[in-house]
Amino acid sequence: MKWFWRSLWLTLGMVLVITVAAAWWVLRPLPMAKQTADLSVSAGSTPRMVANQIAESGIDVSPTLMYYLFRFSGQSKLIRAGSYEIANTTNAWDLLQKLVRGEENLKAITLVEGWTLRQWRQALDKADFLKHDTQGDTDEELMRRLGRPEMPAEGRFFPDTYMVGKGSSDVAVLRRALNAMDSQLSQAWAQRDMGLPLQNPQEALVLASIVEKETGKPSDRAMIASVFHNRLRINMPLQTDPTVIYGIGADFDGNLRRADLKTDHPWNTYVYKGLPPTPIAMPGKAALMATLQPATSKALYFVARGDGSSEFSENLDQHNNAVNRYQRNPAKAQ
Repeated sequence: MKWFWRSLWLTLGMVLVITVAAAWWVLRPLPMAKQTADLSVSAGSTPRMVANQIAESGIDVSPTLMYYLFRFSGQSKLIRAGSYEIANTTNAWDLLQKLVRGEENLKAITLVEGWTLRQWRQALDKADFLKHDTQGDTDEELMRRLGRPEMPAEGRFFPDTYMVGKGSSDVAVLRRALNAMDSQLSQAWAQRDMGLPLQNPQEALVLASIVEKETGKPSDRAMIASVFHNRLRINMPLQTDPTVIYGIGADFDGNLRRADLKTDHPWNTYVYKGLPPTPIAMPGKAALMATLQPATSKALYFVARGDGSSEFSENLDQHNNAVNRYQRNPAKAQ
């Protein structure tokens, strides 16, 4: 009998020691060499693979113990893939809950309306929290990656702020922006005014990119769009500087010269009538809507007033007077 009680108390003591030790291990801060560790859990990872990924991330913990914690918690199948930032104050249980809730370390990348694709890709290349899988790709190679091999890349990505997990691919960001533009363009096209001189959504996207680049003051967008629609209706050249600058490309030095307006390239709307072959930038929602719901006017010209707004004119005489007032003699316009 004494042997029984002795064995019982010994067993209970061992259970208590193991329980206390387990609780201490689960609740103590995870040892790591730095203040934080970046943990990337790949899609499709098993609990054992996740435990190994934790140990490989710079956290000094036994993968075996982590694996058994996952199993005994009953939550091993709830762990979500993603990119996580683990602080050195985090314990094993908190880490498990973080993985189960999918509390990723999200970073913001802002892709600005009016930027060209070249500017967007430069911004993506500078984002140190992204994987740069498209770096070095041509625009054509990029679109093949995204499953749109026949589509011009310029203008096809919606400008917005995108929240992404640390370590995400730039491909994923661009795919989201591409799908967002598909959606925004489709919605805007469905709400278009009837009788516009545009044949399809791609033409609307091209004109919206021009409206985006020409707009200095948001309240002028619909009138600027109206000017370009009026010109298209009478087969008048659009004669817009941003298209010429786009055609010059990286060689543009910031100074548009008279000779540039005569240069023969497809985006020179002084040389060629109608729309250029592709968008010249990434238009935002406001530019899309202004293009497809323009103001009603007879204006054929506009000139910058110098304060961000534009002066609109219905004929060349009015326009020349406005140019003299705001461009050649700006002091008199005050």
